[in-house]
Amino acid sequence: MYGSPCVLFVVRQRFVEPGAVCVPYKDQAGREDLRALSICSVDPPGCTDIDDALHCKPLDNGNTEVGVHIADVGYFIRPGNALDEEASLRGTTVYLCEKRIDMVPELLSSNLCSLRSNVDRLAFSCIWEMTPKAEIVSTRFTKSIINSKASLTYAEAQLMMDDAGRKEPVTSSLRGLNSLAKIVKQRRIQNEALTLASPEVRFHMDSETHDPIDLQTKELKETNSMVEEFMLLANISVAERIVDEFPECALLRRHPAPPPSNYDILVKATKSKNIEIQVDSAKALAESLDRAAVPGAPPYLNTLLRILATRCMMQAIYFCSGMEPDTHHYGLATAIYTHFTSPIRRYSDVIVHRLLAVCVGADPTYPALTDKQKQQQQLCNNLNYRHKMAQYAQRSSVAFHTQLFFKSKGVVGEEGFVLFVRKNAVVVLIPKYGLEGTVFFDSEDLKLNVTFDEEGPTLCVEGIALNMFDCLCVRVSLDSSNLQHQRIRMHLVRPEIPGYNPPESTPWGSPSPRPKKPRQH
Repeated sequence: MYGSPCVLFVVRQRFVEPGAVCVPYKDQAGREDLRALSICSVDPPGCTDIDDALHCKPLDNGNTEVGVHIADVGYFIRPGNALDEEASLRGTTVYLCEKRIDMVPELLSSNLCSLRSNVDRLAFSCIWEMTPKAEIVSTRFTKSIINSKASLTYAEAQLMMDDAGRKEPVTSSLRGLNSLAKIVKQRRIQNEALTLASPEVRFHMDSETHDPIDLQTKELKETNSMVEEFMLLANISVAERIVDEFPECALLRRHPAPPPSNYDILVKATKSKNIEIQVDSAKALAESLDRAAVPGAPPYLNTLLRILATRCMMQAIYFCSGMEPDTHHYGLATAIYTHFTSPIRRYSDVIVHRLLAVCVGADPTYPALTDKQKQQQQLCNNLNYRHKMAQYAQRSSVAFHTQLFFKSKGVVGEEGFVLFVRKNAVVVLIPKYGLEGTVFFDSEDLKLNVTFDEEGPTLCVEGIALNMFDCLCVRVSLDSSNLQHQRIRMHLVRPEIPGYNPPESTPWGSPSPRPKKPRQH
């Protein structure tokens, strides 16, 4: 019989009570004991809902064992109980700038399920045997019990790998993982996978007022890529396994190829810079972006191109395998894909865990799990809707905290780049803050000669031409004249335009900053 209301209370006593055994003996039955392995987690700073951990161990035959260990949320959230019903409705955890709205109670998300270091935790493990060239010899899935040896941030893990004097098992494991991840990534890119970009920012909050005191773009390290590669590989391996067992009712994730017209703005913009972009296939696009360069242009130009290419993409969605024949994931260039690696914060992963548990004989099936019309399709629709709403909430949170930041900072002048050219304005991206804003040139207070060339696209203001990817200097400030509708203003400083001297109260447009996101593909 599946979970009852008293189960969580009993588990809480066993896991949290001081001096108690971390995992009761009876709950270890049927699980592979992996506590002796040098397992560690690598996450963003301040992360408490640790979904995943990894390990790497050399084998006697010259190959390497690599494991991805995911929190076994399914042990606590059983089909049909109150936790399951609420989690299925929420669909996802919502990450805001200074807090998160959990999909599951904090007792689970930050404690019992979280793969903290130096405590025993229940996991669902995906383990490969790999050759030195990162070719998969075998794959197996098992319910397990692990004991993570370290909970690291990306920066901490990077420092450990870079320090040649460090030889401890966790450091050796990280170096082995990083070496294999580089090969896996290179092969994935060769198979047409795209490497895109988006401006992601991180706020530093005052501990007392919770106001933002600093804002910076997220710096990506090798360890970011290392974790990402093995999470992608685990998701692909799990997708192949559950579809083999449940061809009509597996929960998958697909990314449709964008129609050719979506690329018009990208092709037109690059043509103006004498850059040729091929969009016939994902591989052609990826290779074009890799080659894209302009002599004398700022190094950020290639990142701008990738940001623009990201805007051309379609939205990735969840679907039931029996309802859609096309399972291809365009961005990752893989024939099949799902979400398995974040069950603490995504309900889709909880369902995938249940499907995989049935595949390996760890759990029985139940009617709703294989009802593709009533359960899976309705569930997918809700998951897609909740995911989209979470994105909107995250963006709104970033926009709000950006306003608070500039309210305390005052007027600043920053370097930016033209991301889009409109008939009467330019959209400017400021890399330092990941902030987008619009500078208008047609207000009633300005008597400017403005012409728009759609072919460029180019906006000519008083003889000064503004093109996509041009480097500008803009003044950024917060207009608080209307307390209920405060907004960020952008005022062009350079290049100087004759007659362009708008009053501070002129509505120059509002920003559209991008939020900091959890790993998701």
